[in-house]
Amino acid sequence: MSASTPQTAVLTEPVAESGPGRRGAGRHVAVVVCAVLGVGLLGGAGVSGWAEQRDAHRPLAAGAAYRKAGSLWRETPVDSLFPPVLHGADAGPGGADRTWTRVALAPDSDCGPALAADWRAALAATGCTRVLRATYTDATRSSLVTVGMVFTPADAAGMEALRGRLPAPPGYGFADSQRAAWTASVVPQAPVVVYAVSAFTDGRTLDAPRPAEDTMRKDATGAVARAGLGHEAKAVADRTQRTLRTLAAPPAPGGDPR
Repeated sequence: MSASTPQTAVLTEPVAESGPGRRGAGRHVAVVVCAVLGVGLLGGAGVSGWAEQRDAHRPLAAGAAYRKAGSLWRETPVDSLFPPVLHGADAGPGGADRTWTRVALAPDSDCGPALAADWRAALAATGCTRVLRATYTDATRSSLVTVGMVFTPADAAGMEALRGRLPAPPGYGFADSQRAAWTASVVPQAPVVVYAVSAFTDGRTLDAPRPAEDTMRKDATGAVARAGLGHEAKAVADRTQRTLRTLAAPPAPGGDPR
């Protein structure tokens, strides 16, 4: 190559520097990359956590809420299902106030041991999952009321078919021959039947138990009507059903989904 000939530039791969300054720059880049990845992971976890919390507070569809209510017997504290004390403003004869104290609590039971044969027959189409029972007494200690919750695996249509077909329920803590007045109803928001049956605390034997509504009429006669045992059974059952409706109801729409 002569001195007068222009030299052509040759582009070559730059040689990587290996000095301490270059290693420091590499570490700096690695730190930045890790920081970016860390922020990304934290952000992803935050979004995932927010989504889970949002889904947990999202109201259930009516059908899903109904099915979920069928497991209240195992997920709800007993004092929430059967409060130690029930208050009944205007619940007695003539609008008298009533208060009931829980005096007995049965362990949750399979349906066979807890229910009489006529109840098992009535529930043959719906099935029966579990039975919960408690017994209350009034403030004067003159009456007893057993209240029960019968959980089933049925859908709403199957439960609706039970209305008006349920017989007098068994007591808990007193014999069937001591039953005074009774009521039984299907909870609209849950696959549950609530029943109640009353008795005198003195253990007296009575004729066949009467529907509570019959003994609550103004023209009703007899010891059961005069003592208000129909009012007792109906009021305790109504308050128990109200508790179940509250527990089974899905969250009201319009709440904060977060």
